[in-house]
Amino acid sequence: MIYWEIFWAFFISSILGYGGGPASIPLVEKEVVDHYGWLTNQEFSEVLAVGNSLPGPIATKLAAYIGYTEGGFLGSFIGLFATVAPSIILMLLLMAVLLKHKDKPQVKNISVVVRPVIAVLLGVMTFDFAKDSVVSLGLIYTIILLVGSYVLLEKLKWHPALVILIALVIGAVTGLYNSGELTFGF
Repeated sequence: MIYWEIFWAFFISSILGYGGGPASIPLVEKEVVDHYGWLTNQEFSEVLAVGNSLPGPIATKLAAYIGYTEGGFLGSFIGLFATVAPSIILMLLLMAVLLKHKDKPQVKNISVVVRPVIAVLLGVMTFDFAKDSVVSLGLIYTIILLVGSYVLLEKLKWHPALVILIALVIGAVTGLYNSGELTFGF
């Protein structure tokens, strides 16, 4: 039964995730956190952060990792297949239709209409992550991380993987310090 659930969780996310990985992340989160309860919001955000620091499409990395944790090697394969197969099938079908009707204004306006929906999905996910961060870290620490990330990414143009790595190190040091395993001599 778990393999069927893994398949459907990632198949649905892939079918509805028009626009690639960033568009499907909120859909994957909805399935694995809210629907199936395989991960908490905190765990999902950590998996997402680690996945974003690795090369390759984020949806397949999420599918492989979550599939593996829930169903082992076969679960990983099923998650990957469920993520990739709908795209291949739909791409072949849509390309035939789009090539046939490529000059019609309705076809040209598809991406114009879909972009705001993707922006709202990403905004809701960002708000949920920020809310969870305020609960677990506190408002001041969350604001420092948000502003610091913004400055490093947008103003200083640092690579996102480096910013994620810095955040992971800060989180690890903070966690060790708060647990009493790390002291600074005072």
